Amino acid sequence: MQNKNKFSSAIFGNWVIKVFCFIIALGIVVAVRFLNVTDRVVTIPLTVYIDSQSKYEPISLVPESVNVVITGEDDIVYLVDPSLITASVDFSDVGEEGIARRVVYLDYDNDIFSSYGLTIKSSPATMRILFKEGNK
Repeated sequence: MQNKNKFSSAIFGNWVIKVFCFIIALGIVVAVRFLNVTDRVVTIPLTVYIDSQSKYEPISLVPESVNVVITGEDDIVYLVDPSLITASVDFSDVGEEGIARRVVYLDYDNDIFSSYGLTIKSSPATMRILFKEGNK
């Protein structure tokens, strides 16, 4: 009977200290997991679609490249081949003068990148171009 009492005392005794140690251990695991996350910035070519038949033409500079931020574990993020990612922005539907703003679309194999826990986003996420009515 005495032996059973020692066993239950060892498991259920000092539960405050055991809960505190568990929380500390959990915090260490979470910190190690998220401290290995890094960002890699690469510059890739940007395909800009502008309707050549439109009476509106761009006056401001048309961007030729865009920065892409790849976020993930630092031992995997540098293994990504940037040529697998393509970027495009479509200004072919501009119908008035002024500044047109469009979202930059990134095309990549989402299954491969998401299976390794990588996220990809463009910086900036939108492009702006000033259009003016041309002499057509």
